Amino acid sequence: MSELNLVNGAILGIVQGVAEFLPISSSAHLAQAQRQFGLTPDTTEMLLFDVLVHLATLLAVAIVFAKPAALLMRRLQRESSSDYLGRRHGWRIVLLTVIATIPTAIIGLRFQSTFEKAFNKPIWIGWALIFTGAMLATMARIKRGRRGWQEFAWWQAAAVGVAQSAAIMPGLSRSGATICVATYCGLRRRWAAHFSFLIAVPAILGATMIKLLEVSHMSSAQLQEVNWLAILSGSATALLTGIVALQLLLSAVRRAKLHYFAVYCWIVGVATLLA
Repeated sequence: MSELNLVNGAILGIVQGVAEFLPISSSAHLAQAQRQFGLTPDTTEMLLFDVLVHLATLLAVAIVFAKPAALLMRRLQRESSSDYLGRRHGWRIVLLTVIATIPTAIIGLRFQSTFEKAFNKPIWIGWALIFTGAMLATMARIKRGRRGWQEFAWWQAAAVGVAQSAAIMPGLSRSGATICVATYCGLRRRWAAHFSFLIAVPAILGATMIKLLEVSHMSSAQLQEVNWLAILSGSATALLTGIVALQLLLSAVRRAKLHYFAVYCWIVGVATLLA
């Protein structure tokens, strides 16, 4: 088996950064890339790599959404005041986020082993990519949503959460699934994208915590064998490419061009099935 090095670590970081945010499934692309490099996903090194590149993509979300996040925090502070008399839109957003996170946590933990097995089944990945493409293609025919946070119901937030949990399956795009479902429910395109990445934060943190528990049992001898330079290079490229990819996705959502990614998903899906 090949080992993680500076070059393939940086390439995997680019794959993670681009595919995590564009609706093309980062898990499918990482599984394929790791297979091409001959890397074993459950080694000490790859577990640590997975943790740090996911933290890097989480940092990319924080950077891109720094201004909206600051506005939300200030709104929550105002709405927490005892003399505040207006509608509490900020706390409603928090509540919807919690509701969407619940099915993600339940389904993700319940079927974690099933999803992990799918990484070694190209046929599952291929068909999941084709389904992702079909889902994105429907966005070309969906009318522009008119609903804001006040009109977005709790069950609709839960539906988005179910879509996020299903996207743990390699080949199903998390961003694509959540944005599509939120748009199907009538949420405005801009808010659909924002909600998608708002609920991604607890999901990524939760998955990272699970991975951290796995690596916490590693011995000092195992940690000394890790190529930290390769891991850091992958984290850096994941952060930089993640920022660019996220901004590209937001632009595509605002311009209603999300369906453009469908053809790519179909091509990669068919190629995966034929490989």
